[in-house]
This record gives sequence, C-alpha cells and structure tokens, in this order.
Amino acid sequence: MKDTHDTQKAQEKHSESRRNALKKTGATIAALGVAAMGSSAAVAKSTTSAQQLTFTDNGKLWDKTFPKSDNVDHSKITFRNRYGLTLAADLYQPKNNSGKLAAIAVSGPFGAVKEQSSGLYAQTMAERGFITLAFDPSYTGESSGEPRNVASPDINTEDFSAAVDALGSLPNVDRERIGAIGICGWGGFVLNATAADKRIKAVVASTMYDISRVSAHGYNDSATPEQRSQMLEQLGQQRWQDVDKGQTAYGPVMNTLKGGEPQFMVDYHDYYRTPRGFHSRSVNSNGSWTMTNPLSFMNAPILSYIGEISPRPILFIHGEKAHSRYMSETAYAAAAEPKELMIIPGAVHTDLYDQVDVIPFDKLNTFFKTHLV
Repeated sequence: MKDTHDTQKAQEKHSESRRNALKKTGATIAALGVAAMGSSAAVAKSTTSAQQLTFTDNGKLWDKTFPKSDNVDHSKITFRNRYGLTLAADLYQPKNNSGKLAAIAVSGPFGAVKEQSSGLYAQTMAERGFITLAFDPSYTGESSGEPRNVASPDINTEDFSAAVDALGSLPNVDRERIGAIGICGWGGFVLNATAADKRIKAVVASTMYDISRVSAHGYNDSATPEQRSQMLEQLGQQRWQDVDKGQTAYGPVMNTLKGGEPQFMVDYHDYYRTPRGFHSRSVNSNGSWTMTNPLSFMNAPILSYIGEISPRPILFIHGEKAHSRYMSETAYAAAAEPKELMIIPGAVHTDLYDQVDVIPFDKLNTFFKTHLV
C-alpha cells in the first residue's frame, strides 16, 4: 500500500525545470562520479579473521556531521567481508541495554561515509532501542581496498552481508532479529543483499537509487542504444589510458557548481559541499569515483531478484519532489508483498539524508519493531 507523511518541511523545488534538465542529462552520469579525483582517505588496518571484530578506543573525538546522542553508546569496529577487505564501522548501542536485542545494518548514500547520513540513521535507531552498525563500503572512507573510490555491484552487496556477520557476532544481538537500511544508492544494494541473504528479516530503502539502472540507461531511462554504446566505447578507451599510464584516472572533485546545473545537483552540493554535510573522507564531499567506475554496473542489474525478498517485508521511503522518485516506484512495483511505499510530501532526494523533521523515524521504528520479532 502507499502511505504519505505530513511534515512541516514541504518545499517547492521547481520540478518542471528539473525534468527539463534531466532530459538534457541523457546518458551522462556525472552525479554518480564518472569524473573523479583521487582520495587520500585513511584506510582501516586489521589482521582479524572474517569471524572476528576489532574494537578501537573512540576516545572523546566526535567526527560526525550530526550531534552525538547522550542516550547511545558509540564505538568504532572493523570486520572483514568474504573478499578479505576490512570494513570500518560505527557501532551504536542503547545505553544500559540488557538481553539480546534486534539489530540493523545501515549504509549510504552512494559516495558518502558513515559519519554522514548512515550514522545519523544508525544513532537515531539506537536511541529507539536497536543495536545498529553504520559502515563505510569497501574502497571508501576508512575501509580498505585499492584503488580508492571504486564501487562494485557484487562487493558492495557483500558489504551488507558482512555487516550482518559483524552484528550477529555480538553477544547481545539476536541473530534472528537483524534488519537493514540502505540510503540512496545503498537502497539498491540493500535490496540486492536482502534478496540473497535470508538472515536479513526486514529491509528499508530510503530515497533509493538503482545505480545499475541509471548507469546503464541514464536518468529516466533516457539513454538510447547508441548513447549506451558510445559510453561503453569511452570507458574502454579510458581503460587503455589507465593501462598506458599505470595508474587509475580520477577527475575533478564532485558536487562543485559552475552554474546552470539541474536542481538535484544543487541539492547534492548543498549537502556534501557545505557545513551541513561535508566530510573530508566522503567521495562526494572531497573526491570522486574512478573514471571507469560505471563499467561494473553497465551489465549488472542489481534488482533482478527483488521479488525473492518476499515474504520478508520491504519499506520504501521517497520524497515527493525527488528526481529519483521513479526508481523507488519501479522497485516497489516489482517487489512482492509485503511491501509499502511511503511518499514524503514536498521532500527532495537529499532531504532524506539528514532532515530529522522529514525522515520518518517513527515509521522506521514501528516497521522494525513490528517485523523484527
């Protein structure tokens, strides 16, 4: 069923001009980082096995883009995925918790780090009584992997399952009560992970992007077969350049504005490149993806098996005025019951990153407390 959520933040965002701008965007995926820049992000080091967690002293440093909650205990941990990559994460637990609790793995948006939106979601849900884990995907943030700032439909899907491994290794987590939240591009990855990983009992995709769809077909599926072929030709030539130079090519810092960008690009800038959401380790704030990053998504539609999530429940949340809304609507239509699509009046894509008066945390709380039983 469809639901709506009244908020005080109904915004008028010139939707007609956005649609016109999106048509001009065509097959380009600049918002996803075809042009990119190298990152000197710190990489987490660990010698732990896949079944071990490493806890580190958090000290008094708080490096998030949101305030620290006094009702939650926070610690940093690392763990490995099945490819041997070490993932860095922030673990949030309700204070004075006892017994085995339900847990939630959280990541996203695409190109963000755990100190941004996913950490906000994780901390807020920990305030509601869940043990939560916000993690940096492979090759980004404080997680390991070379070259830096590269994404993979397979490895990033595995990252979510590795986070489930980590949560289920905690003595106070009930392994039969683990859910997951994916934000933006990680909304697509979390659905792909949930389809294959039956240990995830309930899943939320917030302001979802289907990275494989927009990479392969452009925004609003506007890319022609000729444009798709041209993009693949360009990516192939870029590979030759990388081979000849012996290094991975990156481009300009993402989300910088020159003027005349579509509104959704302005919205990204207003989150990632201003004090509102800037973080030095974020691909979208202070770097970009490799120039060949789209290659692995061009032939890998990650939502092919979304119907197999059933009978586990899915909650889609999207902004009414988000340029990406059609992706959640299409995924919702393809999913099997039980499923729900919640449209937030007036909200754009990035409002669901950090606007606590817009993100329906009460709904998230009810959803997971209902289904993680």
